[in-house]
Amino acid sequence: MNHVPVVLMLAAATPVLAQPLVSPEVHPDGRVTFRLRAPDAKEVVLRCEGTKAGPMQKGEGGVWSLTTEPLEPDIYAYSFVVDGLKVIDPANPLLKYNLLNTDSQVHVPGPATLPWEINDVPHGVVHRHLYRSAILGDDRPFLVYTPPSYDPAAKEPYAVLYLLHGFSDAEDAWVSVGRANIILDNLIAQGKAKPMLVVMPLGYGNKEVIKGGWASVRNTGVWQDSIQKFREVLLQEIIPQVEKTYRVAPDREARAIAGLSMGGTQSLFIGLNAPDRFVWIGAFSSGGLDANFEKAYPSMNETLNAQLRLLWIACGRQDGLIGLNRKLVEWLKAKGVQCTWTETPGGHSFTLWRRYLADLAPLLFQGKP
Repeated sequence: MNHVPVVLMLAAATPVLAQPLVSPEVHPDGRVTFRLRAPDAKEVVLRCEGTKAGPMQKGEGGVWSLTTEPLEPDIYAYSFVVDGLKVIDPANPLLKYNLLNTDSQVHVPGPATLPWEINDVPHGVVHRHLYRSAILGDDRPFLVYTPPSYDPAAKEPYAVLYLLHGFSDAEDAWVSVGRANIILDNLIAQGKAKPMLVVMPLGYGNKEVIKGGWASVRNTGVWQDSIQKFREVLLQEIIPQVEKTYRVAPDREARAIAGLSMGGTQSLFIGLNAPDRFVWIGAFSSGGLDANFEKAYPSMNETLNAQLRLLWIACGRQDGLIGLNRKLVEWLKAKGVQCTWTETPGGHSFTLWRRYLADLAPLLFQGKP
């Protein structure tokens, strides 16, 4: 009796559907092909930053596909909508993790001059910390980036940037999506930024603010309580831990705060009301701003100019938040407070915020602009 080798039998029995699917496939000209195996689906739509949402075409084996026009080198979030249900790309391990709305990511590589591209330069280290918060009564994480060749016994202590994430993000967003560590690696290697530590804490001051989803942004009581409690956590718990654990300067000249969206609002609320703690402040596309500026920033006048080294505010022109950000800048200037205001093309996205960080970091811990 003839026996067919087991390997050949298995190969013959393996259906086409079990073959690996490549998605996303980035082409040399910047076009990207997305694929999803969904043989029973009636409609599949691609949603991707940088390009319009579009219906995908069903092909052999129930594989849906779509190829975009050339995309500019960057990192884009995307997802599929399958018969009305959003799904991430099961063939792609690169995720844009989010507490409310996780997406997949695709990297369209570009020249080494782009600040978020990984280059052959010395790299820093991202450390993860976990502690019990006495203020909030729960366990709180924060990340710390130490620059290349960080020396815990250095003669000169390091400066620190406290870098805050947006609503619905977690403490790792500035690393996993924003590539803050790569941006700092490149800027430091090029001599454009001073070696600094970057501290990235979880930015919620209560549990209700994230449990309530996006409705929490409109729940004034929960939102303001979270902003206020986070301020207490940062000033009373995180900063003392960082200054005890790392070789950093414990004075305001060596301390900066910046953030995106919710983190931008927190940076303004904390920084502008504590010039004795921070003299470098950055706010990107600030979201959830208190429109009652007099209440939120009660001590604003021209005397702040002698205390601050830099107040840097930016927002994309296609961002729905730009109106309130413009009003804040106008109000600050009317109060005699000097600030750098930057408007750029773009919406509410890390495609802007990576660039903003790359623009801001070289200005920190230098002479006053």
